[in-house]
Parts: sequence; structure tokens; C-alpha cells
Amino acid sequence: MKNLFQASRVLLLDMASTLFFLAVYLATGSILLAVALGMALGIGQIAWELVRKRPVEALQWLSLVIILVSGSATFVTNDPVFVMLKPTVIYVVVGIVMLKRGWMTRYLPPIAQATVPDLGITFGYVWAGLMFFSAALNIVLALTLEPATWAAVKSFWAIGSKLALFGIQYAVMKSTGVRRARAMMAAT
Repeated sequence: MKNLFQASRVLLLDMASTLFFLAVYLATGSILLAVALGMALGIGQIAWELVRKRPVEALQWLSLVIILVSGSATFVTNDPVFVMLKPTVIYVVVGIVMLKRGWMTRYLPPIAQATVPDLGITFGYVWAGLMFFSAALNIVLALTLEPATWAAVKSFWAIGSKLALFGIQYAVMKSTGVRRARAMMAAT
């Protein structure tokens, strides 16, 4: 269970500015306030890692760039349709980055890195597939729903799909890792 919490913590920290944006938007209804605070949190997270002299991973840098570029574009356009379609581009860019073999290794605890590194690679591609599917789904939702309905459906999908895939991945990797560890112990 400790490994699940460790992996969850890293994932939640990487998604913090997005989740914070969503919470502020849902609480205030102000897209500009939510974007500004989400951008500030994203900058703060990277700055905190740099001050602590910790490495900042490619996905973290990408997240910050996406937050800053899309946030700035939101301020310039102030168009609800643009805001609703913007996640499509973000999903595609993140999906492309997730096609990098082994990107998920940083999220795996040492025992998983030792026993199921191949599943980490496989699930990295599954996550990329989820991003591409989410991009296509977002286009459909943005073009057919009102902004408030879109925000509710999008929020449910964005969080629910990731939690579901995270749970499936954890269960598969845990059971496979335990089975492989037992087999290695029996062999020695």
C-alpha cells in the first residue's frame, strides 16, 4: 500500500495545477482567475524543485509550458469555445510525449522497476492511448455541450478515467510483480 501512495503522490503533484485550475473554476466560475492561479501554481512547483536542486522531468517541463502557453492564450482570446477546445491540443501533446519509451519509470517504486519494468513501458503506451482518446472525446464534447455542462462532464472524465487506469495499472503490476518475485525466489 505504501508504494500505491508513493505513486499516487507523484501523479497528484504532476496534476496539481490542473486540479487546482478545475477547483477554482468550479468554485468561482471565473475562467481568468482559475487560469491565473493554475499558472502560478505550475510556476511555483517547478521553482520549488529547482530551489531544492531536484531534477525536473520532461513531463513536468511540458506541463509548465502547456499551462503557460494555453493560459496566456486564454487571457488573449477569452473565448469559451477556445477554452473548451484547448484541452484537445494539450491531450495530443501529452500523448505524444508519453510515446517516449520508459517515461513512466520515474513513477514506479523500486520493486516495480525490478520486477515489472516491461509493464511500466506497456502502460506508458496505454496512458498515451488514453490521452489520444481523451483528445477526440473533448472535441465531441466541446462542440456539442454548453460550457457549464462541458466542464462537469470533462471534469468527471478527466479525473475518473485517470483514476480508473491508475487502479487497473496498479492491480496488474502488483499481481504480476508478486507472481514474478515468487518465481524468482523459487528459482534461487
